[in-house]
Amino acid sequence: MPNILCLRPEADFTRIGVIPPSGLDIIYMAPDDPDMPGVLKNCSALVIPAVGPNLPLALFDDTQLKLVQVTGAGVDRVDAAGLAARGIAVANVPGGSNDALAEYAVSCAAVLIRRYTLSSAEIRNGRYGEFRSKLLGNIVSSLDGLTAGIVGLGVIGQAVAQRFQQAGCRIAYYDPALRDPQAAEALGAEAMELEELVSRCDVITLHVPLLPATTDLVDADLLARMKEGAVLIQASRGGIVNEAALASALESGHLAGAAVDVYSTEPPLPDNPLLNLSDAAAARTILTPHIAGVTRQSWVKLFQTAWDNVTRVAVENQPAEHVVNG
Repeated sequence: MPNILCLRPEADFTRIGVIPPSGLDIIYMAPDDPDMPGVLKNCSALVIPAVGPNLPLALFDDTQLKLVQVTGAGVDRVDAAGLAARGIAVANVPGGSNDALAEYAVSCAAVLIRRYTLSSAEIRNGRYGEFRSKLLGNIVSSLDGLTAGIVGLGVIGQAVAQRFQQAGCRIAYYDPALRDPQAAEALGAEAMELEELVSRCDVITLHVPLLPATTDLVDADLLARMKEGAVLIQASRGGIVNEAALASALESGHLAGAAVDVYSTEPPLPDNPLLNLSDAAAARTILTPHIAGVTRQSWVKLFQTAWDNVTRVAVENQPAEHVVNG
């Protein structure tokens, strides 16, 4: 049987009812196991989570690998071009977390727009009556009729846009490399430049990869351009939002709130500005540990598709599907 090295625990699969194929000899190891490089040399496929430390290209020298299979969409843990030069395919599972990510973006936006987290903090501080009067005086909005700005209208961005549309939002987007104009047209989405998008939208939600062009894309200048009282949803990749600038925007009250699922360093370091907000700013912030796309339902789809692809390559000697580097 083909040897397969998997860098996530077997329990991740079995506890949600995904049974790895019996036709594979699967070795489960932690990425920091000192024996891992030696074991890898005799394997035909490597299975890895999308989130975790980068795997150096030298790790793949002198191996028999045919495939690196990621159990999610992100492939930035490996040097895909370098692996292609070595004849090793890198495959992901596109779209498996779309519904979960869309649910995260819309539910966080609704919680922030309706001031639920702030309400909880105020009530705990003994300000029930005062804060209720304030909410009634301000007539807090719902999502219905607001404009959601999607930064990156790829497969995930489209799913998020559809969910916001179902919540009654108008859709605008910024995507300088739009691949599916028909999808944008079907959504009735209005294309805008980034500066216009942030100034006109009530919700900004990010769905772009981390590239040199997107690093610190959301900086102090762009945050200052955001519509006063808007909310930001950051569930793309850490490094796209300047966290110090976001903390300042939250402290100033310019933003109604933010939901952050990804960080420049994971886990975030103790001195991360988002972990050191004042009580008032923290009450308008939702911090989650890179789980926007993680649900039981999404994992079943991701894991089953990944193992099917490994079987296709290692057992059936067929070309891999969803290859990102060839």
